Amino acid sequence: MDFAWTDEQLAFRARVQDFLKTHLPADWEHIAHGPASKEQSAFAKTFCGALAKEGLLVPHWPEAWGGCDADPWIAFILAEEMWIAGEPRGGQYMNVNWIGPTLMLFGSEQQQQQYIPPMARGETLWCQGFSEPESGSDLASLRTRADKDGDSYKINGQKIWTSYAGDADTCFCLARTGTGKNGISIFLIPMDTPGITVRDIPSIIGEGDIHEVFFDDVVVPESARLGEEGQAWEIVGKALSLERVGIPRFALASDTLRKAVDILKQADRLSSGAMEQAAKAHAACEAAKLYSYSIIDQRARGKIPGPEASVGRFATVNCERQVAEFVVEHVPEAISGEHPMLLAHHQRGIVAGVASGAAEIQLNLIATQYLELPREPR
Repeated sequence: MDFAWTDEQLAFRARVQDFLKTHLPADWEHIAHGPASKEQSAFAKTFCGALAKEGLLVPHWPEAWGGCDADPWIAFILAEEMWIAGEPRGGQYMNVNWIGPTLMLFGSEQQQQQYIPPMARGETLWCQGFSEPESGSDLASLRTRADKDGDSYKINGQKIWTSYAGDADTCFCLARTGTGKNGISIFLIPMDTPGITVRDIPSIIGEGDIHEVFFDDVVVPESARLGEEGQAWEIVGKALSLERVGIPRFALASDTLRKAVDILKQADRLSSGAMEQAAKAHAACEAAKLYSYSIIDQRARGKIPGPEASVGRFATVNCERQVAEFVVEHVPEAISGEHPMLLAHHQRGIVAGVASGAAEIQLNLIATQYLELPREPR
């Protein structure tokens, strides 16, 4: 296997790095701190528009939808550099990674024309209505209902832990139209639809943008449904495989570890114990990176990743946790804000095992789908 980057890939990475140097403000480290802070979300709207004009927002999308038909490696290089910088795209990474591509695969022509061009221009923000008070990563247990009423649906229920819902334009929402996991459908719901109430949830990390979303007799036309009734399981499986490995959190973790070790070296505080712990964290970052790269390689060769996506996802959670623990133990002043980018990673590390599917659920998927271990009789 050739691990070297091509000249084209190296040139693209340099182009992205130059763009970041030019467009990130001098106080960016303070804005970046907070995974979904109001300041970062506001900055992202301007930043993503500038990215789009430079052809750097969705280069991997088809040219027909505003992209450059670049291969999956280009998309991942872009994502790595964005995460190393503290993800200045804010919540729009969801549009880029999986919502847009999912609509290209499953959306009607009307849905594609309505929603994809604004994403490609960096003008819109989405949220995903998945988790519920009694249904987290176990989506099959969700209770929000969408009852057919003529040529429309009436939606009632509650979503929770919904990132960006306070500023989002549209919700990628799962609702029950039948029984069992094959009785779930997807609806694309404008957030200004009557009957939607959004309430902030105070963040345990002091900043952030998570919410409860209530649907009370929310009426949407049949054309708001994505795909067929009961097709959500198939669509979400594809969408989450894009999301779980489309977010190179290991890149920020690895850069955070480098910065933390440099701080300790400069202060002559890098003990042998710290060096050993740093080495283990670095190995975890490299493992997450290489596993993710193997899945990107599958995509580049036209293969659809399967349960390997869950393995890559858990490997990334593991490296984030190890780096966060290293910083807390050896550079504790970072948590008080003395080193904003280290604090930014720490805050993201807190939610690493929950975002994009809880780590425990990923382990269950790895056991049953990847290792094909038998389930114990109940």
